[in-house]
Amino acid sequence: MEFSRRKVLIGTGAVAGAGVIGTAGASAILSDGLPKYPDSVLPIDALPSDDPTPGWFHTSRKREPKAPLIGDAHARWAVIGGGFTGLAAARQLALNFPNDTVLLIEGQQVGFGTSGRNAGFLIDVPHDISAPDYIGDQKIARHVLNLNQTGQKILFDLVEKYKIEDAQLRHVGKYQAAVEDEGLHVLDAYRGGLEKLGQHCEIIEGKDLPSHIGTSFYKKALHTPGTMLVQPSALVKGLADNLPENVILYEDTPITAIEYEPKVVLHHASGKITADKLVLANNHFGTHFGFMPGRILPMFTYGSLTRPLTAEEQARIGGKDFWGVIPADPFGTTCRRTHDNRLFIRNSFTFNADGRYKPGATERFRKAHRLSFERRFPSLTDVGFEYTWGGGLGMTRNGNSFFGQLRKNVYGSLGCNGLGTVRGTAMGTLLADWLAGKRHELTDFLLSVDKPNINPPEPFLSMGVNFTLRRGMANAGLEA
Repeated sequence: MEFSRRKVLIGTGAVAGAGVIGTAGASAILSDGLPKYPDSVLPIDALPSDDPTPGWFHTSRKREPKAPLIGDAHARWAVIGGGFTGLAAARQLALNFPNDTVLLIEGQQVGFGTSGRNAGFLIDVPHDISAPDYIGDQKIARHVLNLNQTGQKILFDLVEKYKIEDAQLRHVGKYQAAVEDEGLHVLDAYRGGLEKLGQHCEIIEGKDLPSHIGTSFYKKALHTPGTMLVQPSALVKGLADNLPENVILYEDTPITAIEYEPKVVLHHASGKITADKLVLANNHFGTHFGFMPGRILPMFTYGSLTRPLTAEEQARIGGKDFWGVIPADPFGTTCRRTHDNRLFIRNSFTFNADGRYKPGATERFRKAHRLSFERRFPSLTDVGFEYTWGGGLGMTRNGNSFFGQLRKNVYGSLGCNGLGTVRGTAMGTLLADWLAGKRHELTDFLLSVDKPNINPPEPFLSMGVNFTLRRGMANAGLEA
């Protein structure tokens, strides 16, 4: 496999200083301070970099991150990515190979990146936004249902086993709500599709919704009881602090270059990691390691979290004390009430081609969040946001993820399409079982599905994606 020579882009924040490569990791230093590698080495041209204000991270339990790797390390297994997928893969590899050391490498702090920035929905039912009924092919939908529920069960059992109480995992279901006519049609179609799958759901009319979610904004909602809600950053932190003893976690250790033969060698700021086998669990950043270029779209979506509501403010809106709403229109607004009585708003999207945050984006979308918040809670106009942040998604055109072998001794689970909590957990676990020779029905399904479609080349890709995002957000109407 040939790789193009690409300039190393150095991240900010948690990965500051990663551009200074020790003599163990490079043959020379160029005049601009960047490392010069032999032709057999692929420089990684984009390192994780997120904005510094993720609300879930800052309002969850503070933990002491594991130290970054200094110098060299050797192991049979290396896993890149300390989110839901990577944590699941590392855990299961360690259980399947108890005599082997598994190195888990995270470029930032656990819980700070994408897995700690989502809306915290552990959704059980299929959620195919490209299908008129959100279900699509019934056979595929049943596998997806099984996959999602497998991820749910794994996470639920780990929370119970290790008493990760600050994850605030609650089995309260979700409301998919609509206010526009098109959204109302989606709810009716989705209910029909779920009923064909034998999944219980309930339509709740607008007049009854205030007693559920504290707002009369929506005309109708579809409640599906199987979804769990969590504090996502707290959950990821808790999972990382309860790994098997033969997993060694290195945080703030971005990989700056890689060579694949004869063994996998990962270059970092002060040395190398040599591994017999590598698992990529870093979503769209997997494309920067030389695989599936142009097949995973790095999208960002944005969320805001209020200060805690006072007792009087809670009484003012009423409703249940813990709930989650997702929009009928995929470009609409997600809304939650949290365990600590905050309100969460998420909407707006950007296409960030290098998978890194764009300075200024959070300030811009905070204004959109304010408008969406006050539409839903007009009696709380005096309640401000404490945090606004962006979070990455690895999206594919056909909605399929990659699962399996990428090349000799390199494997991956990439492209979670916004469902990385449950799907990433299940796929990381199944991949580790497959590598141990264990076969499941879901493994055969994941290996058989079409790979992610290739995207058009630039500049047509950015033009097309940005046009689609602008049109979608504009057409969402009051759902936004």
